[in-house]
Amino acid sequence: MTNPAQNGHPSKSEEGARSPADEERAKMPAPSAPSRPYADLDTPSVIVDLALLERNVAEMAGLAREAGVALRPHVKTHKTPRIAAMQLDAGAAGLTCAKVGEAEALAGAGFTDLFVCYPIVTRTKARRLSALAARPGLSLSTIVDSPAGVAALSAAFADAPEPLETLVKVDTGLGRVGVAPGAAAVDLARTVAAAPGLRFGGVCAHEGFAYGLPDPEERAAAARAGAATLAATAEELAAAGLPAARVSVGATPGASALAATPGVTEVRPGNYVFYDAMQAGLGVVPLERCALRVLVTVVSHAARDRAIVDAGSKTLTSDQGAHGLASAGGFGAVVGREDVRIERLSEEHGWLRLDPAGSDVGIGETLEVVPVHACPVANLAHELVIVR
Repeated sequence: MTNPAQNGHPSKSEEGARSPADEERAKMPAPSAPSRPYADLDTPSVIVDLALLERNVAEMAGLAREAGVALRPHVKTHKTPRIAAMQLDAGAAGLTCAKVGEAEALAGAGFTDLFVCYPIVTRTKARRLSALAARPGLSLSTIVDSPAGVAALSAAFADAPEPLETLVKVDTGLGRVGVAPGAAAVDLARTVAAAPGLRFGGVCAHEGFAYGLPDPEERAAAARAGAATLAATAEELAAAGLPAARVSVGATPGASALAATPGVTEVRPGNYVFYDAMQAGLGVVPLERCALRVLVTVVSHAARDRAIVDAGSKTLTSDQGAHGLASAGGFGAVVGREDVRIERLSEEHGWLRLDPAGSDVGIGETLEVVPVHACPVANLAHELVIVR
């Protein structure tokens, strides 16, 4: 993750090795050069519409505030300290990280409330987390979904001056990570509470199954059901003498339903800062609300029904949807051109499928593409160019 005070290039030791935090910073978008006219941008460029970004950040903060829950957004979508600061300024209580490296980079940039929402099971990562937790003024928390994870963390934190806040990850329907709700979660919470160096902090879940439900009412109902399952587990924990201070849910689709579910204390959406063609395909927002876009140039037009742009899988990624959903169709949506579809990608080329009867593009023409999934696009980008 790039520190705004740095130039985006990771420091190296005398031997040339880079720390894990440096490796993470090297993958983060660097601050773009100031005052570049839009017409002078090279392509492909990953651009972010500042007005849309600000609107998206403010609206989700308002949603959480109205529901009376804490907002702890995932930074994996943007991986950018400047946007993380915007989220905190809008009212976020802290930040959620998908990797220890993200947390290390954010801590290095001065952020002080970080939640590593990923199972830590190896001694190496647990020790990195322990070293990070030793930073003065840093509030750090993480998750477990197995006794092995508890053991790894406990070994690293047993002699720490402060216990590590540890939440139990519960599977409420996605089928990825997490223990079963109810008794299994209670048993694991007891293990956490008894482990030296750890403090049981609550329960969390990811309602990613909402991505597979294109009907808004069905999606909201499923999100509420998942959150209610987590809240019910929190009630069982309280009855067992293990109160869950945090009942944390997360997913951009269905965020309002999640936040409004009784018993929920915090929400962790991530994609909302940008949105993308997948969210537009689900009907979460219209395509015009998507803040992150890829500026591309038409470089070839050898057939009436086909043209090539200068962005392929290394820029747009071949990801066609989260959790098995391909709601957007193709590999991105061309803004203002519903008659044009990106149907194929190679590494540096994107195939545009044109309607021979009514659509055309010209060689040298620039187009804005909303990617199917914004998160990997930002991860691959060397910089994010803010446009006004």
